Amino acid sequence: MLTSIALIILLGLFIGSIFTKLKLPSLVGMILIGIILGPHMLNLLDSSIIGISYELRQIALVIILTRAGLALDIKDLKKVGRPAILMCFIPATLEILGFIILGPKLLNLPILDSAILGTVIAAVSPAVIVPRMLKLMEEGYGTNKSIPQLILAGASVDDIFVIVLFTSFTSIATTGSNFSISSIIKIPISIIIGIILGILTGIVLVYLFKKIHIRDSIKILIILSVSFLFITVEDLLKGFIPISGLLAVMSLGATILKIYSKLARRISNKYSKLWVGAEVFLFVLVGASVDIKYVMNSGIITIILILGALVFRIFGVLLSLIKTEMNFKERLFSAIGYMPKATVQAAIGALPLSMGLASGEIILTVAVLSIIITAPLGATLIDNTYKKLLSISKNK
Repeated sequence: MLTSIALIILLGLFIGSIFTKLKLPSLVGMILIGIILGPHMLNLLDSSIIGISYELRQIALVIILTRAGLALDIKDLKKVGRPAILMCFIPATLEILGFIILGPKLLNLPILDSAILGTVIAAVSPAVIVPRMLKLMEEGYGTNKSIPQLILAGASVDDIFVIVLFTSFTSIATTGSNFSISSIIKIPISIIIGIILGILTGIVLVYLFKKIHIRDSIKILIILSVSFLFITVEDLLKGFIPISGLLAVMSLGATILKIYSKLARRISNKYSKLWVGAEVFLFVLVGASVDIKYVMNSGIITIILILGALVFRIFGVLLSLIKTEMNFKERLFSAIGYMPKATVQAAIGALPLSMGLASGEIILTVAVLSIIITAPLGATLIDNTYKKLLSISKNK
């Protein structure tokens, strides 16, 4: 395993730096080196690290979402208002609808299988989006209208919404049960409980940190450990009480910022340093999960399907932003910022195949291809358009 870790870090950083010099997102290089090192090509990564790759990706997500929470001022979200709520559901819903319409026509999929495919693909990637929105917030681009904050918050809830629908649709496909209202009710419940859990935990931790002198490094270890417990609690209570562990993580960070902003700024800097290593593991391991043979056999029709459904998503973003103060350029950037897919697709793309669904292999193929197309494309467009499409705050 140690050799595998060394390969992931050294080659991930090296290839990432080369792509950065080429004016391309470093994550593209990291995904590429993951594909090459992974079990479907050179098979140089130890099976033990592949076996825990999901958990390692979860750790990386916890780090970046905590960092997002530590930068997410609730006042900014209140300022955005209605569009922040609509962005959580409308773009994903329309993208799923796009797959339901296009899937039967382009790939001869049944409507239910097209819906499952839509839920696999419709989740955006916080790991791609969050660091970029944080960069915009640090530089002051779009902050006068809270555009980065809007995308940050929407992307987190978007994933929860889509995963609940995925669970419901696959349950129908495997058991023949009917779609239940209770599965939809789980979405707001998991969001509310996740936020409340994060807020209450944040209040308790801030109280302890103010009462007991602890080094910032120890505080980070405590916050990380508590965040990991959120994910554990979500898994343990699955089927009983719906909880969004990742939203609890983000709410925890936002609560610390709200009531102890001085500490939030200090530990946010340390989380930024943690992300340097976490990012390498996340995207190299996402690449390692990609089976390139599926991509080679997919054909142009699959690409057309992904891009066609993406048009539905873009329309959903524009629909969510109706009657806002944003101009056309800012709305266009919001649509671009809501484009990248990676982590959720890597995590659940193979599940329909393992469940024995007839369309499982096609779903996995489209999931893999969506990562390869949208993660680099979305990241590149965000990095190269934000200065042209967004205005910079006068305070910066």
